[in-house]
Amino acid sequence: MSEPTPSRATAITLLCVACLTIMVGCVIVPGLPIIAPALGMEAAAGWLVTVPSLGVVLFGPLAAYIIHRYDMYTSLLAGLAAYGVFGVCGAFLADSWLIFVDRLLLGGATALVMASGTGLISVFYEGKARMNMMARQGMAIELGGVIMLSLGGILAGISWYWPFALYLSAWLLFIMVLIFVPHPQTHNHGSADSDSIRIPAAIRLLYFSALMAMVAFFSAIILLPFKLHALGFSEAQTGYLLSFVSLIAVVAAGFMPKAVRGLGEYRTLVTAFVLYTCAHLAFAAAESLAALVAAAILLGAGFGLSIPLVNFMTVEQSHPQQRGRLLAFLSMAVFSGQFLSSFMDVFPQPLGLLAASALSCFSAVVIVITHRRIRARHAVS
Repeated sequence: MSEPTPSRATAITLLCVACLTIMVGCVIVPGLPIIAPALGMEAAAGWLVTVPSLGVVLFGPLAAYIIHRYDMYTSLLAGLAAYGVFGVCGAFLADSWLIFVDRLLLGGATALVMASGTGLISVFYEGKARMNMMARQGMAIELGGVIMLSLGGILAGISWYWPFALYLSAWLLFIMVLIFVPHPQTHNHGSADSDSIRIPAAIRLLYFSALMAMVAFFSAIILLPFKLHALGFSEAQTGYLLSFVSLIAVVAAGFMPKAVRGLGEYRTLVTAFVLYTCAHLAFAAAESLAALVAAAILLGAGFGLSIPLVNFMTVEQSHPQQRGRLLAFLSMAVFSGQFLSSFMDVFPQPLGLLAASALSCFSAVVIVITHRRIRARHAVS
């Protein structure tokens, strides 16, 4: 049975759901200097931001099982309910270990929301409409980051605990899903042999691409403040430049479908990593504002072309019965890259940026070689 044509309200709701993926860590970033001491975690402030990413990785297999065992719609509702609970609870816990556990569980809820939300987009949209919706999803994620960072800063100025209230927006989205998103007729109850999943080589290549794209992007986000501080930039000016990167990523995500139609999927993906490579080199060498802006454009364009495209390609290359689980594994790859990027600050400047550039170049080469091997293997068979 074909699914009903999605309404504008359905599209808006699913795009708002996508914002929760980047919101999971960024809402407390502006107020981190006062939030961490208030929670008694001055020595581990950064972990408050990165532990949810680790939670996505650890609970990704469980999210994949839930989506496969039940369905994407039910899984999304469960994820939204849990997201709100674990998100807001962070403001009321006094023990650091309980806070860590809570943030890990928040990551698990995020994995469920991210995979099932993208899965529902794949159910309601097909072909060109699906690609355009995936591009809008990428735009929504980046815009959500800009908006939530701003709101988090405003609320932190009122009191340290108010940014946690933003997590309750998941409950509003829970209601919106019930009202505006129809329950698909497709279900994931498969046969016993469907419980064992074999991930094709092409999908594994996409997981690698997602992981390395996040390493490349967030390496710059982590290393740039140190570079800009050395150049005499204030914290506010650093924030403006990072926000500019996000806005460029929004524009690039909107341009992604046109790039794919002109270059093809894999060439567009390789182009994204070339942009990452050039961006890190440009940041490493930059001494002026103009050079920094040019590097920011390259970085934002790389992100906008890579992550939405990997989402779309994973959907297109996965069987509908396995799509939810494969998307959950993709969430693990995405957040693994974000988590691993936190270790890039062990490199002194500008070695860190040069290392990120080398990793991006290496990734582009791996994608080209592996894709050719997969294509040759299919040609023979």
